[in-house]
Formats: sequence, C-alpha cells, structure tokens
Amino acid sequence: MKRAIVAVLSLVVACGTSPAPTASSDLEPSGTATPTSSQTPTPAPTPTPTGPPAFESKVSTLKRDQLPYSWRPGCPVHYRDLRLITMTYWGFDDKAHTGELVVRENVTDDIVSVFQRLYRWRYPIKSMKLVDVFKGSDFDSIDADNTSAFNCRQATGSGSWSKHAYGEAVDLNPRENPYVTASGDTAHTNARRFTERPLDRPGVINPGDRVVKAFAAVGWEWGGSWSGTKDYQHFSKGGG
Repeated sequence: MKRAIVAVLSLVVACGTSPAPTASSDLEPSGTATPTSSQTPTPAPTPTPTGPPAFESKVSTLKRDQLPYSWRPGCPVHYRDLRLITMTYWGFDDKAHTGELVVRENVTDDIVSVFQRLYRWRYPIKSMKLVDVFKGSDFDSIDADNTSAFNCRQATGSGSWSKHAYGEAVDLNPRENPYVTASGDTAHTNARRFTERPLDRPGVINPGDRVVKAFAAVGWEWGGSWSGTKDYQHFSKGGG
C-alpha cells in the first residue's frame, strides 16, 4: 500500500515540474514587423498646373492730389469727371503686371474692354503709369516708353486741346509706335528704328491689325491712319 502511494506522489510531482508548452504558432517570425497604416506609402499629390493671373480691373474716383501735374483749373474736363483704372497688363518680360490709366468716366468701359483683349492676346506693354510720375511731361513719358492717357495739354503742333486733355485718348507703347512727321522723322532717338510700317516687332501696331480693330470696335480711331503725319501710338474716341 505504501509503495502505491509513493508511486502516485512521484507521478504528481513529475507532472507539476514539467515546463508549459510554448504556443509557437502565436508568435511572429523573428525580424518580421507587423505593417501599420502609417507605413503604407502615400501617393504623391498631382501637381496643379498654374498660369498667368486672370485679367483684373478696378475703376476709382480721383482726388485732386492724385493729379498734381496733369490737371489744373481751366482744363476742359474737371478731375471729378475723370476715373482711375487700375488693371492687369502683359509685359515684355512675359509676366503679368498692374498698371494705371486715367480717362474720362464715359470711356472707362471702352478702355477696360480693349485692354482685356490685349492681355488675353499677350500683347506686350512696356509700362503703364500716370503721366504725373513724369511731372506731366509728355516727352519724358514717351521717352520711357510709357503707355498713358489723360494729360491736360495741347495737341502736338497745335494751339487746341489734345484729346488727352479730355481723357479720351491713349498713347500705347510710344517707343514702338512713335509720332512720325510727314518727312519720316521722330523726336525720340530711341524710336527711330520703329518709324516704318509694316514692321514685325513685339508691341508694334500695324495698319489693320487686331489692336487697331479692337479699338475700332469701341469707336476709337488710330493716329496711324492719318495722312501725312502718323501718330502710331495714339488712339482716341471718335478720332482727333
């Protein structure tokens, strides 16, 4: 009987000291990481194509001190009847710029319409600043190839008011489109290579081209169509 009890106890002790089996099926193989969402490759974003900014324009009223040189008492149009147009234009550097023109209130829609077309066509414009930047000097503004509009002055070679004095004329790229006398001369030396027409150069206006047609569509005439003297830069409401 004692031998049987001892045998049973030995068996119990042996079973109690045996190591527990290892659940190897529940372990990941050595060196293998469980993938996580943060490790999932993210596709690179598709680049969004960018282009030149859209044409923008703003028409504003003017204060007297904004026209210190170009307007004075006695001008045929009061400064309160003028408007400042701030708008986008395309430069010779193939970039968009913001410029300013002063015109009479009744032609603001004409100007915005035409210059929006010029921008869409990428017609290059060198500069678009008020003539007051040049202290009202038409000569200096032209020499700087500056596109401008209102300036209370007399017409070249005349004692009458220019259409610019009424705010109903624009000089566009005056170096590329100079004022040329009947003899073929121009007062600006930097414009002498641009006196002939037709001429295939950036910013040049030629007879019957789309720039001339764009102004004609809103009732503006081109000085390049005058007989004798040619004013290739000049567009005016109704001519003159």
